[in-house]
Amino acid sequence: MGIKELRNKNFIISLIKHTLYNDITGLAAQLAYFFLLSLFPLLLFIVTLLPYLPINTEDILNILRNFAPEQTLEMIESNLYDILNNRSTSLLSFGILATLWSASKGMNAIIKALNRAYEVKETRSMIVARAMSVLLTIAMIFVFLLALLLPVFGQFIGFYLFAILGISEQFSHVWTALRWVISPLILLIVFIGIYYFAPNIKIKCITVFPGAIIATVGWIVVSLAFSFYVSNFGHYSTTYGSLGGIIILMLWFYISGIILITGGEINALLAKKEKRCKVK
Repeated sequence: MGIKELRNKNFIISLIKHTLYNDITGLAAQLAYFFLLSLFPLLLFIVTLLPYLPINTEDILNILRNFAPEQTLEMIESNLYDILNNRSTSLLSFGILATLWSASKGMNAIIKALNRAYEVKETRSMIVARAMSVLLTIAMIFVFLLALLLPVFGQFIGFYLFAILGISEQFSHVWTALRWVISPLILLIVFIGIYYFAPNIKIKCITVFPGAIIATVGWIVVSLAFSFYVSNFGHYSTTYGSLGGIIILMLWFYISGIILITGGEINALLAKKEKRCKVK
């Protein structure tokens, strides 16, 4: 089972039928809306923490720059600097509240989608479900901050350890290779956390790995391909004018939502075949 099962023709057919039946395109559209709603409050919250962290705004944008379409990144950067130029003393508290509210709504949509994938109803109380959404949102923010801090402290610790071993010069080559691994690894951790904690199902942690791996690889490949398409062939600004950047961002979020839900559908089908889960 697991990854080997993914190459089975019958499994792929079942996955297609399952995703169509569960209307993942409609659920992905919901996710795209909530992703857009929570993006700027999240970035605002993180940026207002910068004076307390050894990173800057460019470090945040560099992570997005690896995957986001160019027009989308320009729009995010422009709006982010506009907000920062008009910052107030209440910006941090507003960012916290806005991020938790909007992002937790998005997490609720993810929980709904994964419950549908596992064919279970949400039996947890509204308070417990919303608390779960908030906790997962906080955890995702923490992981994102870790992704930002890891290059700073990771490089420092690496140079220190390699200096003790007397091979500090070789570390620069190792670090160059590791930097390409950090972002996918952080993304994989986020997917594993979502697939394990979000659905109203008791499952073993290892059983969420197939969907998390597929979602991670799929999201990176599709994001890079979409960015290439937008930069070279997609002339959205011609059709939508100044709204082109928003349309591209929404499409990117929509595709991301489909990939995220598909990873959950894969895990649900594998769990159903092996009867490895039960309602909490």
